Amino acid sequence: MITSTRRVSPDAPEVRISFSLDPTSDARDADDIVQTFPDLEQRLQPVSPCVSLKESVHVYKEHCRMATEYHQVKHDIAALEERKCQLLAELVEDQKVAAEISRLEDEFRRLSEENRTLVTTHGERSRQLQRLRRPDSS
Repeated sequence: MITSTRRVSPDAPEVRISFSLDPTSDARDADDIVQTFPDLEQRLQPVSPCVSLKESVHVYKEHCRMATEYHQVKHDIAALEERKCQLLAELVEDQKVAAEISRLEDEFRRLSEENRTLVTTHGERSRQLQRLRRPDSS
């Protein structure tokens, strides 16, 4: 008997598939199918094979393979949904940062203009003060 066990993540249920060349072992494995695919809907659970028919055993094994693949796809979708949520949260944060940068750039432009105006005014007042302090030579 060949048994394969795979745990995709620590919180994911364990998925186990067993295959054997002994037809009676397939019947025993079929009894454990509910435990093997606990998250699979009842109507999608693999049905125990008729061990006397090779085709039935083959269909059963194929169904188990597809159930495992379905479990993996569900896990991948969940992981991608989680990543999507993380990326959306990062996007919102980036948008907040971009809005703050834009606000700061506007404030910088406003303050720079105000600074130029103040420097110009200071220069004019300094010249006026110099003229007022000088005695007229006329």
